[in-house]
Amino acid sequence: MDFKWNYKPPTTEQKKAANDFGEKLGISPMLADLLRHRGVDTVSAAKRFFHPQLADLYNPFLMKDMDVAVDRLNDAMGHKERIMVYGDYDVDGCTAVALVYKFLQQFYSNIEYYIPDRYDEGYGVSKKGIDYAKETGVKLIIILDCGIKAIDEIAYANSVGIDFIICDHHVPDEVMPSAFAILNPKRPDDTYPFKHLSGCGVGFKFMQAFAKNNNISFSHLISLLDFCAVSIASDIVPVMDENRILAYHGLKQLNQNPSIGLKAIIDICGLNGRELSMGDIVFKIGPRINASGRMENGKESVELLVEKDLNIALNEAKNINEYNEQRKDIDKQMTEEANQIVEDVESQEHHSSIVLYDENWKKGIIGIVASRLTEIYFRPTVVLTRDNEFVTGSARSVTGFDVYAAIKSCRDLLVNFGGHTYAAGLTMKLDKIDEFKKRFQLYVEEHIMPEQTEAILNIDAMIDFKDITKKLQADLKKFSPYGPCNTKPLFCTKQVYDYGTSKVVGREQEHIKLELVDSQSSNVMNGIAFGQSASARYIKSKRSFDIVYTIEENIYKRGEAQLQIEDIRPSEE
Repeated sequence: MDFKWNYKPPTTEQKKAANDFGEKLGISPMLADLLRHRGVDTVSAAKRFFHPQLADLYNPFLMKDMDVAVDRLNDAMGHKERIMVYGDYDVDGCTAVALVYKFLQQFYSNIEYYIPDRYDEGYGVSKKGIDYAKETGVKLIIILDCGIKAIDEIAYANSVGIDFIICDHHVPDEVMPSAFAILNPKRPDDTYPFKHLSGCGVGFKFMQAFAKNNNISFSHLISLLDFCAVSIASDIVPVMDENRILAYHGLKQLNQNPSIGLKAIIDICGLNGRELSMGDIVFKIGPRINASGRMENGKESVELLVEKDLNIALNEAKNINEYNEQRKDIDKQMTEEANQIVEDVESQEHHSSIVLYDENWKKGIIGIVASRLTEIYFRPTVVLTRDNEFVTGSARSVTGFDVYAAIKSCRDLLVNFGGHTYAAGLTMKLDKIDEFKKRFQLYVEEHIMPEQTEAILNIDAMIDFKDITKKLQADLKKFSPYGPCNTKPLFCTKQVYDYGTSKVVGREQEHIKLELVDSQSSNVMNGIAFGQSASARYIKSKRSFDIVYTIEENIYKRGEAQLQIEDIRPSEE
């Protein structure tokens, strides 16, 4: 991939401000500058950033309808009504259901959970799910990570005497369902201070409010924060403000005392004995929880997440690991097929978006394929497949482009759609595909900025290897957890050389394991460059080159830095 390197050296004024701020905080001016770029520019804000406190979580009753929702839940429990906790089949939905179900189960037994079957019922609230609730005597459904578009389904539930409390974070339409209560910080009439909670985060706020109202100690919720961290990392929501607090303490819980189900997944991933990061959730834990809903039924993931017996959990974790292996095979095949289509189209004309349809593609995998194509081609992407008499699709976006708005502009062609800025889902009739392609492409052409379709590495600082000290590593650690709005700092070092021991590694010889020196010091730095073996010949030629990288901890040598190299290019003469 040809990356564009973007670096703006700090001005004299910025350098002075960073020096002054760094002195007050006891950190380097460079790191002080990183903080200021994140909007953290006072000592008190820096303290909150480096030491997130659960006490700084917002009052949950600031959210619209929270008092109504808590009253309805209290009423249901007081009258011993049967309650169903219903959620989406992805990681966010499964962790949300597990959190709410596990919390309420401590105080109430007449409760069950339900995850719709992706292939039989589709996304969100289903009539089949409501009919099942009616047959089993459910009077109240708490729905998590979906429901904000389920106008007809919730009207049907009302007609059969079932109330809904919606806990969602997807963008609402102008008309919302006639639910008993709707908890969604993105409601236009909601003044809640933070708009970017995950679906699990909204469920957590509901349980926080319920606990507060019933004088239940907040400590009962702390053991469930690992679910929040998993949802925040997997759903790629901004890791700032309230999400930073939940992710920070959720990661702490995940590392020190994870729930039995997550402990089993950690074991099956081979992550035992190391400090887990948001990256471990994104690349290892999350995909396994997701695999159940993608291949079979997400209910298996919830069963694992609420399991209390480690031996049973380990067996269940093996099952979802097997689903994940199957998912990888199908994902690889579909991505190769999709790539071939794009390359054939590209040879004829260039488009600013990608819309692909194949009736044989597996519905549960199209979202992953859309993500991969977005990463490869840096264009908003929609991948579609056949779903009985309809076509269903998943959309993914590039940085800064609102793919939900693009899909909404075609709403007259759609049966249903939903989502947020970077990810969305849609359903349409088969005969609407061609018109949708044209309209979606036109909207993207008119609204996307040229820089949004480029692979850009935004470099935070130019440094030499001598700057990579134990103190820098320790201070960088305080910047985590990382994610959108708080990405890992990218550093650039110019004129580095192979120490003589760098080599190509990997099953297909696709990576480079590096040992490097720079022109300013004798420090030898270890590094890994994934998928960049094409640069190996130049590296071994003894000529100098420039690198852009993040600074990681070497998992095999605790405390030692390892560079994760994002890009390599020959030094300018």
